[in-house]
Amino acid sequence: MADAFIGSEEHKELFCRLFVDTHIPYKVSDLKWPELDDAALARLRGLPIWSEAVNTELETGLKVKALGEAEPDAMLAEAIKLNGYEEQRHFEIILALTERYGIPIERRPDPKPVKNPLWAFTGVGFAECFDSFFAFGLFHFAERSGFFPKSLVDLFEPVMQEEARHILFFVNWAAYRKMRTPAWLRPAHTFENGLAASLQALNRLKMAVSIGGSEDVDENFMMNAHESFGDISPREFVSTCLSESERRMARYDPRLLRPRLAPNAARLVLRFLKEEKAAA
Repeated sequence: MADAFIGSEEHKELFCRLFVDTHIPYKVSDLKWPELDDAALARLRGLPIWSEAVNTELETGLKVKALGEAEPDAMLAEAIKLNGYEEQRHFEIILALTERYGIPIERRPDPKPVKNPLWAFTGVGFAECFDSFFAFGLFHFAERSGFFPKSLVDLFEPVMQEEARHILFFVNWAAYRKMRTPAWLRPAHTFENGLAASLQALNRLKMAVSIGGSEDVDENFMMNAHESFGDISPREFVSTCLSESERRMARYDPRLLRPRLAPNAARLVLRFLKEEKAAA
């Protein structure tokens, strides 16, 4: 891809218009929740993710909408506000699911107003790049194993693809913003993004290596949930996350940048796993 394209008005128009044009309008109140048998209901209720998911989606939506309100560029503002709307809708979907199937959740205190929308959105974007990468693989295994009934998988498929759109938009927004920054300020911009990405990576590393215990269950689930879906090796899990990420991104214009941080880390892990197997 030509470097001149990234940061251009054409680039901005492409990633903003694609995001807006691929939005699927629907209301949470119109969703048809399937009836679940006792076994499926027990599996759903047994997942230790729902409190964290509800709280995180609410906080994410508020952070994204805050930048949409602060963004002076009309085209960017439209897309970011729509992003925030979709995040709010994800919160409403998960909340509706917990109410429909009688899943107890613990709500955190109401989020405080966002003081720095730009920093908040950057942190959210990098967090979603990590979380969505693993979620794509987990969703695949949940469907393949029959852990979730097909009716529930079909209901959440649009949500998963919306997450793919969100991170696609974010990485192009971040690249566009970097290229529009004066050259003498770009090192500071790069440091800011690197710091935000590092904080999210360290947070997820802490989740992965934490001992466990009741207070850590929700955070540990993303890293360990593949164990609930059958006998899956670490290599198969990482490979599937990578292939599912590529599959979901393949449907979008090839001129747009793709998320690289989590996929590149996964490729490095796969090399290590291969060498480890050979050494064994």
